[in-house]
Amino acid sequence: MIFGRIQPAACRVWLCRQVSQRQDVCCFSSVPSQPVPPLALTLQGYLRALEPLLPPEELSHTRRMVQEFGRPGGLGAKLQEGLERRARHTKNWISDWWVQWAYLESRQPLPVHSNPAISLPRRDYNDWRSQLVFASKLIAAVLDFKAKINSGQLPVEYMRGKPLCMELYPLLFSSCRIPGPKHDYISRHGRSRRSPTHITVVRNYQFFQLEVYNSDGSRMTESQIHSQLLRIRSQSWKTDKEPMGILTSEHRHTWGQAYNRLLRDKLNKESVRLIETGLFSVCLDSPVMRISDEKYASRKAAQILHGGGTFSNSGNRWFDKTLQFVVGEDGSWGILYEQATAEGPPIATLLDHILDYCEKPDPKRAPLVPLPMPKKLYFHIDREIKRDIEHAKQNLDILINDLDVNVFNFTEFGKELPKKHNLSPNSFIQVALQLAYYRVHNDVCPACDIASQRMFRGGRTEYIRSPMNQTLRFIQAFDNPSVSTLFLYILSSCYVQALKGHGIDHHLLGLKLQAIEEGLSIPKIFMDTAYGLATHWKLRTGQVPANTDSVMCFGPLVPDGYAICYNPQADHVHFSITAFNCCEETNAETLAVTLKETLYQLQELLQPAV
Repeated sequence: MIFGRIQPAACRVWLCRQVSQRQDVCCFSSVPSQPVPPLALTLQGYLRALEPLLPPEELSHTRRMVQEFGRPGGLGAKLQEGLERRARHTKNWISDWWVQWAYLESRQPLPVHSNPAISLPRRDYNDWRSQLVFASKLIAAVLDFKAKINSGQLPVEYMRGKPLCMELYPLLFSSCRIPGPKHDYISRHGRSRRSPTHITVVRNYQFFQLEVYNSDGSRMTESQIHSQLLRIRSQSWKTDKEPMGILTSEHRHTWGQAYNRLLRDKLNKESVRLIETGLFSVCLDSPVMRISDEKYASRKAAQILHGGGTFSNSGNRWFDKTLQFVVGEDGSWGILYEQATAEGPPIATLLDHILDYCEKPDPKRAPLVPLPMPKKLYFHIDREIKRDIEHAKQNLDILINDLDVNVFNFTEFGKELPKKHNLSPNSFIQVALQLAYYRVHNDVCPACDIASQRMFRGGRTEYIRSPMNQTLRFIQAFDNPSVSTLFLYILSSCYVQALKGHGIDHHLLGLKLQAIEEGLSIPKIFMDTAYGLATHWKLRTGQVPANTDSVMCFGPLVPDGYAICYNPQADHVHFSITAFNCCEETNAETLAVTLKETLYQLQELLQPAV
């Protein structure tokens, strides 16, 4: 995900208004509507993207098809008019469709395939007592962040001088994805008349409802939260035999069926409802198994991403929940979030707030009032549910064992090197990724980065395609230093332009969905094998710049692909690379080694030895 550094405005806050007597607020920011890109521009970009991927005959065939689709008065023009009409009558012409198509209609399991994880630097402790102290601080920090949202004190964020849409922030809390037979839906409770006042804490596969507000409406202090976490620990000494959370890791159709069976029982229905309506979840994990310091970063990121398996901490997750904070007994910690509601930049802002808050002492003394015992959530598990859990355990372990995670810190240089040579750090790293991929596979491939669209009202994200024509020319010229240096600057400029311009993929998706909306047959260009090839993302990349040494991690989009995340700091860059072991062609470690070598060579290109 590419977002540039998001800047909060120091002295401007959201425009807010109170609704009735409720504490929640409706927040607005002065951002424009998202325009529908010109049809001709998108079709030109699509053909350019296909040029390095198709042989000449197939490219000619597709070009004729695209020209027919885009001719004046043709089908494309009609669908374009429909999209422009939709843009005039909706908050955002693509965001709802995108969330539905990309997330809610996907039937793949949420762990690995969908939910991103962010692993943060290990805290300096290695025992359960310090784990609970830090978890108390973290919970208080998140509640403080929520209070800023509710009171309208969260500053409007800016990117490249433009205000960003802030609508996602209130939706992060008390929301949960609900499985369905054909598609899921999002259940939101944060704006109900009686907004939830509890969180869910999970330890040893057991779920607890923890109230985090006092009877007078004030937030609990850190010491109050800490005393409650001690109570939870005393009620969860042994690991629960039946890890209910594992069910949420299943294929969505399978989980949807199990969900309906589970909710037939009144006790189960109440327990599930309390998990779904909670502000967020906190997972108190057992230590990550430490093999070596070299592999610890990878193992730690994998733990946040999927829990490490059914014999580790996977039973401490409820993968449908929008926000899950993971706090390990060994000092590991991070966040796992569900993408239909949350996305990278707001999560990064939340994490920055947590880190700042954790540097401060507890500002409040605990009031001398008795606290209610945290409520343990019980489940009635019949033979069918027990069978569902066993199947889910098997399937999750297969998925986890299939995922290769390689996290490393490249320490030779960071973003200051390309900056010193007037190159965009993100573009520079993108060039390195493409060159490394080519060296491993002797080919270029469809590659996408994910750019924020929050400069528009209700905007979410857009795929930004790597400029493959220029990439291929750079790769071919790389062994000639004088030529390749020139190409490096040209290619970097192409990446920068790609970020500023209109993306093509959400527009193409919109045209396809508009045809379906109007009851028309799916246009031929979307049935063409070229479209399938162009959207088979073998390289899914994401830059999430943060103020700390964090690293994001998620699985590849396709079975024979990679997912690469990076966080450039001044003098180093954090990377995570994932690939599936079942594919003989891909290997995360091989690509990681090649990427390091490629970065060294690009450094030599910019700074030749005297």
